[in-house]
Amino acid sequence: MLCNAPIRRPRKLGVLLFALVTHPAFAASPPEGSAPPTTPGDWSEVETPVPGPPRVIGPFDGGCIAGAERLPEEGIGYQAVDLERNRHYGHPSLLDYVERLGERVNQAGFGPILVGDMAQPRGGPMPYGHVSHQTGLDVDIWFRLDLPFLERSEREDLEQPILVDPRTQRLDERWTDEHAELIRLAADDPRVARIFVDSAVKRDLCEREWDDRSWLRLIRSWHSHDEHLHVRLRCPPDQPECIDQPPPPPGDGCQALAPTPRPEVYPSPSRSLPPACRAILDQ
Repeated sequence: MLCNAPIRRPRKLGVLLFALVTHPAFAASPPEGSAPPTTPGDWSEVETPVPGPPRVIGPFDGGCIAGAERLPEEGIGYQAVDLERNRHYGHPSLLDYVERLGERVNQAGFGPILVGDMAQPRGGPMPYGHVSHQTGLDVDIWFRLDLPFLERSEREDLEQPILVDPRTQRLDERWTDEHAELIRLAADDPRVARIFVDSAVKRDLCEREWDDRSWLRLIRSWHSHDEHLHVRLRCPPDQPECIDQPPPPPGDGCQALAPTPRPEVYPSPSRSLPPACRAILDQ
């Protein structure tokens, strides 16, 4: 049963780890030309987005967004979870991506998918859980596929089973063809820049037979993605202040896959954002 499986690290532990790595002894000097540092608490305390057209500013791990929209709490093939966090905001392109993915999963005959964190109402650093997710172009999709549509009150603090054995660093018996197909469907969109998963997940995808393997290039190994996949979209073409990552290296990325165990201490998000983000925070 999924409910008897290892689950995600407790939220309180994440807060303690964040407090450790954001101590002044660990803080880096702000980059030249950046605004005075803000704290993640500043951004998480803002409950509403800045109205107006969407405006994505900065990189995924050090930026913000104006004109963000909130994802509907449920739709065809998906339901949003952990709604009380108020982290289901994003650029309209991200909302459209999630809704289209839900439709494709529904057509494939499984789901609904559980949509986890996107961004805060104005983006920016979060007090726990993520270094990225700051510009409204990132979304977490849980691997859990065993739940029906739930009442909104039932979607808080759901168990999030870890599907990678911490001793062997291999997927356990709960991993299915549907999980692999979910990732393929998630990658099948030209807006996708990267999808992060545990290296055990990437290895499984690489070992499967696919008619087209080009999408495997987008699947990148990263720690702490043993219970969800993290999708990052490219900067929309009409967002000149948005800073993209460089494209992934050529090839399918299936060579020399090293294990990606969860770290003992997690990095802290950037607190030195572009100057324009201060204005967005203060509105």
